[in-house]
Amino acid sequence: MGIVAHVDAGKTSLTERLLYAAGVVDRVGRVDDGDTRTDSMELERKRGITIRSAVVSFRLGDLPVNLIDTPGHSDFIAEVERALSVLDGAVLVLSAVEGVQPQTRLLMRTLGRLRIPTLLFVNKVDRVGARYDDLLADIRRLLTPTAVPMQSVPDLGTRAASVVPLDVQRAELGEILAERNDDFLERYLQGLVDQAVELRKQVAAGDVHPVYFGSAMTGVGIDEVIDGIRNWLPRATGSPTGELRARVFKVERVAAGQKIASARIVSGTLAARTPVAVHPGDGPEYQTRPSGIELYVDGARRPVDRVEAGQIVALRGLKSIRIGDQLGVPSTYARRLFAPPTLETVVSARDRVRLFQALTQLAEQDPLIRVRKAGSTGDITVSLYGEVQKEVIASLLASEYGVEVTFSETTPIHVERLNGTGTAIREITEGPWAAGVGFRVSPVAEGIEYNLEVELGALPRAFHTAIEETVRQTLHQGPYGWEIPNIRIDLTHTAYSSPVTVAADFRRLVPLVLMRAIAEAGTTVLEPVNQVELDVPPDTIARIMAHLAEHRGVVTQATQNHLEGTIPAAGTHSFESQLPTLTRGEGVLATAFHSYSPVPAAPPIRHRTDGNPLNEKQYLLHLNQSS
Repeated sequence: MGIVAHVDAGKTSLTERLLYAAGVVDRVGRVDDGDTRTDSMELERKRGITIRSAVVSFRLGDLPVNLIDTPGHSDFIAEVERALSVLDGAVLVLSAVEGVQPQTRLLMRTLGRLRIPTLLFVNKVDRVGARYDDLLADIRRLLTPTAVPMQSVPDLGTRAASVVPLDVQRAELGEILAERNDDFLERYLQGLVDQAVELRKQVAAGDVHPVYFGSAMTGVGIDEVIDGIRNWLPRATGSPTGELRARVFKVERVAAGQKIASARIVSGTLAARTPVAVHPGDGPEYQTRPSGIELYVDGARRPVDRVEAGQIVALRGLKSIRIGDQLGVPSTYARRLFAPPTLETVVSARDRVRLFQALTQLAEQDPLIRVRKAGSTGDITVSLYGEVQKEVIASLLASEYGVEVTFSETTPIHVERLNGTGTAIREITEGPWAAGVGFRVSPVAEGIEYNLEVELGALPRAFHTAIEETVRQTLHQGPYGWEIPNIRIDLTHTAYSSPVTVAADFRRLVPLVLMRAIAEAGTTVLEPVNQVELDVPPDTIARIMAHLAEHRGVVTQATQNHLEGTIPAAGTHSFESQLPTLTRGEGVLATAFHSYSPVPAAPPIRHRTDGNPLNEKQYLLHLNQSS
């Protein structure tokens, strides 16, 4: 299961309480003291926030639990996405004082979209300002209309706050359950039902959400939350006798430089030193074998020879493994839950070679930290979700690689959208390489579609692999230098000369032909646009609306003290930095990616790293210099 929340709601403290209750730790760590079990990075302890997801396994009675503590800050939403992809159930933590916060709404929407069974835990009931009735109303209005309180809270908002269980057979709960099941309604009206059985079913289906109250700091209500986890969240159902299905959700490097991949075994079994199929998210399948397997158990990891469905494992020896890769038989679930980063910054250091190597290794641990090195300027850029990530990257580079860095101003990452259809073909006789290819490109609503209109057996498999890999790499830079994320590519022609042709011939030829087809179709440059939600003092609302308009923002909804709308990512940071002055420090802003929109002015051009396949002479010179 996962624990998710808006930053500072108390999810890491709840994790510590669960570990203490399970006997994994003999004292409860405190975020403020920097001694929590799951925050292992120095910066996590210093800042008191979770940056990387952490896994810890333990038992609650007869129930084995693999718990994933996820980040709460919106800059690290990619880490949350990876955790959600492997969950059976979740606990969403809220503060009884701050209530439903912007990130809480985003997380709840995602959990609901994935139908992940979820309990809500309202933390900090012992704090001054803690709420109950109006907070439940907010939860039902903003998060889920089927929130069901499982306790009352005497002495709310005082150090004497406690929790009292509410009867599962009560009428209020029965009515909510009956609204979603006609069979249950009929039996309910006859007084012939056990509401606990139906509650378990509807929680497992993601239809109803029990709400628990307590204090992770004092331990009040923790036993009741544990009972809720054991009673209502569904247990793993994968069979160890089925086909192997596993998903990698975390990759890290140990001191010796070896990769360790954390994966959830959904079904089947996996043995060390046994061949396994790997299905990358953006490339062809390949075979590998783990040299070692470690099982997360009792708060630690221990080596084992074999693991099975329902377990979380750490795999060694998978040199090319990446986050999101699937092992065994791939599942249909592969879509991205949250938007990719929309910002980038140039990173500078005295030793550019060491910097690039270090960033490349960091990108293995976080694939959304995409690293680029511009060929003409040598500038190294990384993609970001926000300004806090700069501090994280700088800290990691200094502590783990001994590289001190500085950053330039953050700028938005644009994308290119195909305008129409384009074709290009190049015969084997037309160039310096013993290969020929042809492509047709066309726009699609989402994703990259790669299709063969040639016979698979007409070309050696290694050549097909080289073509597809190079096609996907070429799409990172369209005619203006920006990525083309939504496109269909049909391979319409291939030719080779045996035994002269090698895979490298196709790798060098494909960018020339594919970019010619894309240029014929034409592209439009789009800029990222963010959704904004603002709570501000009523007397500042007019000033804020004018300020938003100055940054090309659009207001879609406004009340006396609340604004919703959109703003281009290019103006978001400037708008945010001026907000405290405009609102006397009382403004609360939440932003999230909304969509891409055509750039209103001349399209910005990005420095290329590929030698520019649109200019054949320049491209050939680049290849000669690189070889």
